[in-house]
Amino acid sequence: MCGISGLWQQRSRSGDKSLEQCALQMADRLQHRGPDDFGVWADHDRGLALSHRRLSIIDLSPQGHQPMVSACGRYVVVFNGEIYNFLEIKKDLESRAYPFKGHSDTEVLLAAVSIWGVAAAVQRFNGMFAIAIWDREQRQLHLVRDRLGQKPLFFGWIGGGFAFASELKALRVVPGFSGRLDRRAIGRYLQSGYVPSPDCIYEGVHKLPAGHILSIDETQASEPTDLRTLQTPYWSVADYAQNAIRKPFQGTAEEAVDALNIELQKATASRMISDVSLGAFLSGGIDSSLIVALMQAQSQTPIKSYALGFGEHGAGETAYAKAIADHLGTEHTELHITGQEAIDTVPNIPQIVDEPMADFAQVPNYLIAKHARPHIKVALTGDGGDEFFCGYSRFYRTPKRWHRLQRLPLPVRRLMARAQAKMLRSDDVRDRKGTSLLRLQASSLDELYFYGMCHWLPSDPLLADGAIEIDSQVTDARRWSGIRNPIERLLLIDQIYYLCDVILTKVDRTSMASGLEVRSPLLDYHVAQWSWHLPLDMKFRDGKGKWILRELLARYMPRELYERPKQGFGAPIGQWLSGPLREWAEDLLSAERLHRQGLLNPGMVRRVWQAQRVESRAWQKKMWCILMLQAWLNAEQA
Repeated sequence: MCGISGLWQQRSRSGDKSLEQCALQMADRLQHRGPDDFGVWADHDRGLALSHRRLSIIDLSPQGHQPMVSACGRYVVVFNGEIYNFLEIKKDLESRAYPFKGHSDTEVLLAAVSIWGVAAAVQRFNGMFAIAIWDREQRQLHLVRDRLGQKPLFFGWIGGGFAFASELKALRVVPGFSGRLDRRAIGRYLQSGYVPSPDCIYEGVHKLPAGHILSIDETQASEPTDLRTLQTPYWSVADYAQNAIRKPFQGTAEEAVDALNIELQKATASRMISDVSLGAFLSGGIDSSLIVALMQAQSQTPIKSYALGFGEHGAGETAYAKAIADHLGTEHTELHITGQEAIDTVPNIPQIVDEPMADFAQVPNYLIAKHARPHIKVALTGDGGDEFFCGYSRFYRTPKRWHRLQRLPLPVRRLMARAQAKMLRSDDVRDRKGTSLLRLQASSLDELYFYGMCHWLPSDPLLADGAIEIDSQVTDARRWSGIRNPIERLLLIDQIYYLCDVILTKVDRTSMASGLEVRSPLLDYHVAQWSWHLPLDMKFRDGKGKWILRELLARYMPRELYERPKQGFGAPIGQWLSGPLREWAEDLLSAERLHRQGLLNPGMVRRVWQAQRVESRAWQKKMWCILMLQAWLNAEQA
């Protein structure tokens, strides 16, 4: 795991050291992602420089140093992530007499590109990755992002040239970076609690979509170009899903469990390859327990497992994980954090995640990575189980709600919504009725789901310069016409948006802030593809999600160890905002600050802040969304 960055400034002259100096400054901003090594490579004739920060995991020797040049001299690469099937690819390349010098997956990546070309090589990679490849012969720069978007990659045209980086921090040091905020992106953040891809909080900066290759030449590097002409998808979960459901798994339920066991054993084994200390996060839930069980079943010695206990309830939470660890025979460690440590972490979150995000789970994610890092350098997790195997209750509750709504024609529901809206005083802040009113007006399942996930609604007068624009990408029911089952539609929506832009972003930033690599076998793209062939009743059955994961886990441990209600990170956010975080929040929400920024409606924000102090649980989601934006703006302007 690493941090990559680079810039293409064609006006730079041969021998001009400012190009390399800027590339080095970009890499320095990513030191937390790669504290073990760094490097810069420049082609002065072309005005291009690549830089890298390394977290050494595979091949700790200098042979794994980046930027790395291919044996043929044509390609130069900087690479963040892991190619889990690199040994399999290497065996193929060795049969072609490729002259390997070390044993890193980076060298295998370069060899594959040298033999097969960029597009064909990427199709063979199974892993999590963000890659930049400079083709010295064709004078082309290729940016590549993994299929599910586990590794980040930002890019844009800055100061008359092109630049890219793993995090926004590195782009800010490029001469000419304006830092202008994208008002539309801020509106989308306030709706969703994150900035959806490919948008970015800054104007002119973009996220490379998951499963895409961007290729740019000399004529396109100096000024913005239509992204549709530069980006090519090489894999799409939506396309695969729509094809897969027409070819469902034909075996019995028992055979399906057998097949999943084989897929996950392979995915887990490939993620246990490491030249440094490795362990796993064990919450005691179904997903992490299954991964730890698969790891232990394939290890000759006890694996290291870690559980996070939080606050006064920490002992109860970690007891579940300990019982599972005892049964499996792992070397188990409990990492306990206090409420005060979590509170002290909150103001630093915006600098860690790099872009506003309203998911409070960033705090425990960061703390477990921070506390585990002195013990291990790589951790396996159960991320992905909920999104691919129907783990969230909203997947099956929303279709039920939609079924009830459809009993009334849409025009009637809209009339009812308008009538109810008149009953609310115009000077009142929107309460939970606001969400209900908008749900009444939903014209499709997709739209209803979107409204249910919203933090702030289009009807909320929150922005200083107008209403929040509805994200039509998510609410357009005509998309993914090949998927008609309502639960499967919601699964796909989550996989495209929530998984990539919230779960994976959160995991990447919070773990890399501590220099810890996180891997998840459930995010193997073969597992993702296989899940779409699986009939829905093998995911959701008897009112519960993740049926097949539960059945597989029963092969490794008694059901009573894991069959219990799903638990989250139960932090009393509302109480904190009324107590120890009140002064911090008051400063961020001061009327003077809000007027000076000119982004949010000060009157609306202040009314919500006052309402939150009276009824904290009803308002904490909306309030937290605003506070994370304000805290990010404060950090960005510092």
